[in-house]
Amino acid sequence: MTTDPLAPLLALTDVAPAVERARERFDQALRHRALRRHGGQVAAEVSLRSAVASAALEGYAHEREAVRAGTVTDPVLQGALRVAGALPTLTELWPKAPRQALARLHVLAARDVVPEPELGRPVTDPVVGARLDGLANLVTGGTKVSPLVLAAVVHGELLALRPFAGPSGVVARGAARLVLLASGTDPRGLLALDVGHHEREPEYVGSAGAFATGTPDGLRSWLRHYMTAVEVAADQLTLIGDEVLAAS
Repeated sequence: MTTDPLAPLLALTDVAPAVERARERFDQALRHRALRRHGGQVAAEVSLRSAVASAALEGYAHEREAVRAGTVTDPVLQGALRVAGALPTLTELWPKAPRQALARLHVLAARDVVPEPELGRPVTDPVVGARLDGLANLVTGGTKVSPLVLAAVVHGELLALRPFAGPSGVVARGAARLVLLASGTDPRGLLALDVGHHEREPEYVGSAGAFATGTPDGLRSWLRHYMTAVEVAADQLTLIGDEVLAAS
């Protein structure tokens, strides 16, 4: 019997209850009335807010309404928008060929930011390559933990590795959302996780650095932050739903 490599994470102090709370908060948000008739509109708004937050976390902050109006030409923001928009088209590829999906995310995120020959190509470092292979094994069936935990690990590992030139964080955040879409946890892309990370940016940065150490305390710090970000994102979904209903 093969041991699940991520199972020990759930034994870290407070992690399993945090995962349960996050899942319950999201399930509660999914019962919002707006999703019955206006689900597409809500999902589009989540996508926009996620992209704006992801670009801001990369150091390129822009006003949401200016982005909505189409007046922001910043290539990192445009890449984040492309990534957010393409996630539904990558849900079938992700669990079968995650490295190929990551390459596609990088092409979308880094166009007009890095030289064209570097698009979709990870850095030539054997350690990075080996860790990407390990991540791919997890995504393709190497773990049975909650997709929320897998998303957190994918996100944290890609932030730590920075395997691509340019806005690698946009790729990491897109991949984490892709875990949730492809697993059926969030098939409509309604969880604006990047908004949760952005609203708690100092904690996001600090706990990501802690994750990179690989220590139990570092892993616990990141996972607890991640589940808090899920709860913030669930509240954001409720807020968006309220706004859509009020405008309809």
